[in-house]
Amino acid sequence: MAHDLNHADVKITNARVFNSFFKRFDPADVYIKDGKFLYIDKQKSSAITADREIDAGNQYMIPGLIDIHMHIESSMVTPLAFCRYTAGNGLTTIVSEPHEIANVCGKKAIEEMIESGKQGPYDCYYAIPSNVPIMPAQYETAGASITAEDMLELKETENVICLGEVMNYTEIIRENDSEVGKFIDIVHQREPLYPLEGHCPALVNEDLAKFLYLGIRSDHCTHTLEELKQRFENGMFIQLQDVMVTQEVIDYVCREHLFEYFSFVTDDTLPDVLVKKGHLDAVVRKAISLGMRPEDAIYCATYTPSRRMGLVDRGAIAPGLLADFVLVDDPASLNIQTTYKKGVCIYDRSVKTDTGIVYDLNGLFEDTVHHDPITENDLNVMIPGPDRMVNVRVMKLNPNNNRSEEVFVKMPVKNNALVWKNSGCNLTVVIERHGRDGKIAFGFTCGAGLKEGACASSYAHDSHDLIAMGTKEEDIVCAVNEVIAMNGGIAVSLHNEIKGKICLPIAGLLSKASVEKTAEEFDNVRKAFDAQGYEHINNIMNFSLIALTCIPTLKLTDRGYMNADTFEQLPLYEER
Repeated sequence: MAHDLNHADVKITNARVFNSFFKRFDPADVYIKDGKFLYIDKQKSSAITADREIDAGNQYMIPGLIDIHMHIESSMVTPLAFCRYTAGNGLTTIVSEPHEIANVCGKKAIEEMIESGKQGPYDCYYAIPSNVPIMPAQYETAGASITAEDMLELKETENVICLGEVMNYTEIIRENDSEVGKFIDIVHQREPLYPLEGHCPALVNEDLAKFLYLGIRSDHCTHTLEELKQRFENGMFIQLQDVMVTQEVIDYVCREHLFEYFSFVTDDTLPDVLVKKGHLDAVVRKAISLGMRPEDAIYCATYTPSRRMGLVDRGAIAPGLLADFVLVDDPASLNIQTTYKKGVCIYDRSVKTDTGIVYDLNGLFEDTVHHDPITENDLNVMIPGPDRMVNVRVMKLNPNNNRSEEVFVKMPVKNNALVWKNSGCNLTVVIERHGRDGKIAFGFTCGAGLKEGACASSYAHDSHDLIAMGTKEEDIVCAVNEVIAMNGGIAVSLHNEIKGKICLPIAGLLSKASVEKTAEEFDNVRKAFDAQGYEHINNIMNFSLIALTCIPTLKLTDRGYMNADTFEQLPLYEER
């Protein structure tokens, strides 16, 4: 084995280099050879020669950011488009779980996402979708399913490095015959240390212990401080997304010095947020603004996520590790100037990027909205029997998070039809769009939602049936039929006119445009949501989660109402 270790490819001078092991910055020259760090020279006296020299201009040099729990589909662009853009956010490694597109198009779509990511400028790893669909067919209709055999095949696929979030958290801790349970049993026998990612928003005490016993040792959900404490004290690795970066949480992890046991992640980042605020860099900046030392925040976006995923070849600036790094003018503001992958610049703030490129997944998955246009008659909520008052079951949406609760609202029945328009509720429907039976399920929402008009979307976690809500049938019809005409997307309507829309032709989830152009379209939709009074801290995301059966409590799918805690299917109304 012959290596000339006295000669490097690149020498970085005048840098203030982050040392992950002491969590501090030291002035140093940095030598890079064959895409790896060779020597961090604090004395600046080495005789090592280099082919070229880069003057860092006294900037701060930190490891490339690593996001180990996220979903590219949330940005509504292809992996290649996403990775090209987010190199400018300092990312050099991500672990994406493609369960959104898997729920629509299955294993083939996962494979195409992986191939698209390979074309990007940095390492795009993948998690195996563990619950596709989340629930059996009696509860909801997805477009595809992923079996234990599929998971095992995916596990052996290049760039697949972990099992994605296990979302049937109440089922998995009991005797069950689930596909993910079969996969976990096999993996325990073959590879006991294989990372298994978790999703358990409500588990505590004995149930939490059982979840951990199965080897599912991470969680990224929204929690109370008590729930968070239980996870830390039981050795769970915590992934803090933006909504969990609060003053209370930051004070707690800093006071208890828990930096080894968590990382920052993004989970879901919508396209307008990505362009306006940033990605993982924005989460880190938020933690710093709440009092976390920049050195600790950087550590938890680089070193700890790399160790959680077994990516021990990166996450720090040290000899023999990948030369993935970012130059920033100030660690507190994390203003990215340049990003390097294996010693090669993949982003330079001063270089303008081409936003006019068209992206796709080899032309696949562009015909996935299979439902005829609807009419107002399709939205009549028929209830048999005499005229009377009934207690209608309603999802009360929390304007500050994505959990919901069950409430009842009295509404009159006249001529076998429910009269709901003066109830203060939005009519909410989920329409099966994968070409099975085209069923339309009715429900109602209150607490958050539209004050006028309607909205519809083929992007509805996780089965991605077509979801709509509104204050008038004519506006719901207008929005739904626009989504059908676009073969996927989101539309907002008022007075039978489209006020904002975004076309998502790939699986009804992804745009074929760049991040910048997708964000511009999405921003128009967001403005329409705001103008029509949808009151929520993240209104479009909240709307898309109305059908997500792994978030408590009351949910609506194409099969009707379901209690996400008990799996009980519930009627639209009760006679009492």
